Amino acid sequence: MTRPICACIDLSALHHNLAIARRHARGSHVWAVIKANGYGHGALRVAKALSGGADGTDGFALVELETAIELREEGIYEPILLMEGFYSAEELDKLAWHNLQPVIHSLEQINLFCAAALPAPMPLHLKLNTGMNRLGLNLDELELAFAKLEASPNTGPITLMTHFADADEPRGVAEQMARFAAMVGGRGLPVSLANSAALLRFPETAGREGDWVRPGIMLYGGSPFPAMSAAPDIGLEPVMTLASELIAVRDLQAGDRVGYAGNFVADKPMRVGVVACGYGDGYPRHAPTGTPVLVDGIRTRTLGRVSMDKICVDLTPVPEARVGSTVTLWGRYGAVRLEADDVATAAGTVSYELFCAVARRVRIEEVG
Repeated sequence: MTRPICACIDLSALHHNLAIARRHARGSHVWAVIKANGYGHGALRVAKALSGGADGTDGFALVELETAIELREEGIYEPILLMEGFYSAEELDKLAWHNLQPVIHSLEQINLFCAAALPAPMPLHLKLNTGMNRLGLNLDELELAFAKLEASPNTGPITLMTHFADADEPRGVAEQMARFAAMVGGRGLPVSLANSAALLRFPETAGREGDWVRPGIMLYGGSPFPAMSAAPDIGLEPVMTLASELIAVRDLQAGDRVGYAGNFVADKPMRVGVVACGYGDGYPRHAPTGTPVLVDGIRTRTLGRVSMDKICVDLTPVPEARVGSTVTLWGRYGAVRLEADDVATAAGTVSYELFCAVARRVRIEEVG
């Protein structure tokens, strides 16, 4: 018998969320971000679903060169952006052969790019550091960067980009937007600014024809700012449903303990269900007692410590539950939803981590 845990990927929900992103883009081109194996949903699966047609994306953005090459070999012909660019000069030949577009974020990369013998000019995206202080050129490097690129026959069309540190925080994007404007001056080049949070909160980061936006988590149904707006309030649909079943039911008496270290102690007689899911499947080990879960569509809570293969849940709200009852760890059970954001908040993390952590041993099914 196949272990009952399964991650169901709803491709119609993926299209629905892309349509919301495109409405907020207001005329800008859309990079669908599919890094980290499509946020755990399958990069190739997501790319094939969003490739081509009037309801498709304009391009795909990721960081893994091997995945980008796989997409090309599987017939994905939209533009592909490598968001960390290339890591060595040897990779530039592969970028050129597979028609990939790099982000360039340092003078070291610019020197390698300009020294390469490329067969044709390559479109590139020049990343500016406007305050996040991870990747990107500083103001005092910018003139030299442009001088080198403008003198190189390798340089194709340039798009300018930056990444916001606080688009999902109260501080917002105004300070970084002002720095970006001061850095680019009157160059009039297309820009790529908005991630999911900026796209939804700050319309000034999108909307100009020829520019690009980069939605990521919103495509998969997660809110980029769950403390401010839940995914349903934004209109997003869950793409991934992680579900399993009860494989045992136990009756406890007051004082009985549950799981490793006996972290949960029953204060009265109660029924407990054992779920075929654990941190070996990608469920967060640090999720505490009280993390929300659905049993046959009824919201209840986890009990005790998460183990590698099993989780215990409180069946008090679900008296009809039995072995074989469906347990929704996050996602949808019929018309009932359990937001991955709610599970992530209870576990002290973000939905991005939940999606990306789903293990290889979890069966994947597609619908829609």
